[in-house]
Amino acid sequence: MTPVELILARKTHLARLANAKGAAGESHVIATASEWISRPKGASLKLLLEELARTGIHIKPSSFDAIAVTESVDFGDPLSIRSVLDQMIFIEIKTANQGRVKAGFGGFFFALTENEISAADQLGSRHQVALFNKVTGELLITDIPSILARSRSTTWQVSVQL
Repeated sequence: MTPVELILARKTHLARLANAKGAAGESHVIATASEWISRPKGASLKLLLEELARTGIHIKPSSFDAIAVTESVDFGDPLSIRSVLDQMIFIEIKTANQGRVKAGFGGFFFALTENEISAADQLGSRHQVALFNKVTGELLITDIPSILARSRSTTWQVSVQL
């Protein structure tokens, strides 16, 4: 195999396994779900996490991508956040873009982070996972316990930063 062939083979392999356009899938799902809003950013996110912490829930910003909420909320106002906090559902979005993913998400390989698992544990039914297949448009709303119960295999890993 020539170096160019090796590079092309690696690119094909990465395109098959990697989901480099997950953020685009997240945006698409959020745009189509009328009661979902994107995770707040900056000071608004900090205020939301502080209000959650006041209730004993300590989660990381990376543990959710969207929030389902039926009432209007001003994320710059602690009182507004408090008034609807117990109604908010925190949603982690996992996007599939491989043709091999079957209906019902059979064959979908993805990671659940420690932060996502911790958030699910603390929030209970107020934490959901949205599986979205960009190829077929299928959307499945589930939760981490259900995902773990139906998984065919799990591989635990440790991520490090030096």
